[in-house]
Amino acid sequence: IGKLGRVLGPQGKMPSPKSGTVTDNIGEAVKEFKAGKIEYRNDAGGNVHALIGKLSFSTEDLVANIESFINHVLASRPASAKGTFVQKTIISSTMSPGIKVGV
Repeated sequence: IGKLGRVLGPQGKMPSPKSGTVTDNIGEAVKEFKAGKIEYRNDAGGNVHALIGKLSFSTEDLVANIESFINHVLASRPASAKGTFVQKTIISSTMSPGIKVGV
């Protein structure tokens, strides 16, 4: 497993307690992930990337996911953060140009 960890770890594919994939309550973890729990991180430039929907989602579901994600990011602002926390929001599909969205 040590050899796999060196390859899969940097890709974020190894189980970790921080992401909720290592737990004593397996049923609750499966229930959360089936309900749509996602993990997101920011990159070195401070950009946050996350999956918010799929092509099969209705417009209402996509809007609800976007609002929920933005509210969660704003609620997780550290107390020590100064200035504007979210400067701009851009939504795009995998291989398309981004569309600016007002927050």
